[in-house]
Amino acid sequence: MHLAAHFPGVNNTTVWADPRSRSQIDFSSFDQLARTAERGKFDFFFLAEGLRLREHNGRIHDLDVVGRPESLTVLNALAAVTERLGLAATVNATFNEPYELARRIATLDHLSGGRAAWNVVTSSDAFTGENFRRGGYLDRADRYTRAAEFVATARELWDSWTPDGVSRPFAHEGPQFTVSGEFTVPRSPQGHPVVIQAGDSGEGREFAASTADIIFTRHGTLEAGRDFYADVKGRLAAYGREPDSLKIMPGVTVVVGDNDAEAQEKAAEIRRQQVSPQNAILAAEQIWGTDLSAYDPDGPLPDIDPVPDSEITQGRVRHGDPFAVVARWRALAEAKGLSLRGTVIETTTRQSFIGSPRTVAAELTAFVDQRAADGFILVPHLTPGGLDDVVDRVVPLLQESGAFRSEYTGSTLRSHLGLPEPVWKG
Repeated sequence: MHLAAHFPGVNNTTVWADPRSRSQIDFSSFDQLARTAERGKFDFFFLAEGLRLREHNGRIHDLDVVGRPESLTVLNALAAVTERLGLAATVNATFNEPYELARRIATLDHLSGGRAAWNVVTSSDAFTGENFRRGGYLDRADRYTRAAEFVATARELWDSWTPDGVSRPFAHEGPQFTVSGEFTVPRSPQGHPVVIQAGDSGEGREFAASTADIIFTRHGTLEAGRDFYADVKGRLAAYGREPDSLKIMPGVTVVVGDNDAEAQEKAAEIRRQQVSPQNAILAAEQIWGTDLSAYDPDGPLPDIDPVPDSEITQGRVRHGDPFAVVARWRALAEAKGLSLRGTVIETTTRQSFIGSPRTVAAELTAFVDQRAADGFILVPHLTPGGLDDVVDRVVPLLQESGAFRSEYTGSTLRSHLGLPEPVWKG
């Protein structure tokens, strides 16, 4: 299986009240988590990105994020303190340009000796766009159209140098971009940096099947994971690709205890810390689309209908039909006798593996063996020590069973992932 580490600290699932929690901006935090991941022989270290601080009800949503350093800058620094660990940056394809971004990612690939990856994300909201010259100019329907041409253009630039180090002029003309000239960075040590796509929508799945090396997703059960796996892998043949050419890696949490019962108690306490009374109200307001501060988080769900197309939260996409979500929440609350806060805890839990080290190792392995995933991106709840239990207690069992590597066998991220170097198309 493949394992990656997501750096926490950019959402309200990080437990800041824990005395072990440290800064999400100081380099020492990035350094510690990356070194832990490399000690565990993980494939790569993954940074999320945000181009504007999210707002809720007109105020900075500081329970969600209070600062996001620029990903590539952080990873260039981490390249100097790691040797084998892949370095994955989330960078937006809407508010960047191909030449500039291709150059920055290629530079990271050279500085790291072939360990760079680019998680391609898109944006269509004018709120984020206000930070940029063009503003919210891109229709939502066009975001993947631009992203697909963006990645294709970047690959043309990376291929404008021959494998033996000769630069050739490039020229690209398409609906989204018209660029020509000469690229300043020689061909990447791994041919092209690895491309990651984060998304579960139909558009996202198709984009990943046509373009990506990894898809970062989420699914709540083994059955849902198997359905997603089969669907995405089934799309590859249309693009002349083999099933192993795209790695499916859901984001998951892991809670380890000395035994299964202790781990369940730890997980429940973590969820209570993550969903404070204030966070429960904020989560509900994102669904109902209106101010719910008058409601008791330990009382029943609001007895009002949601407000469609609400803009109470800026910088975060509202997922699904709010009326359908509210109906599901009410049915769950009634069936289990849950309060508002209890319902938020029950419905917002990311897919988790909870148990003793042996239980967790067995469940991770089962997901891979039953084709629900090729690996996992671990999302810890603590910055920066949240991976320690997994690396110290679970990884040795995975190595013992042969489910995970005991040592790195190559130096590039592509070699870790078992992905071939792209054929030069100069």
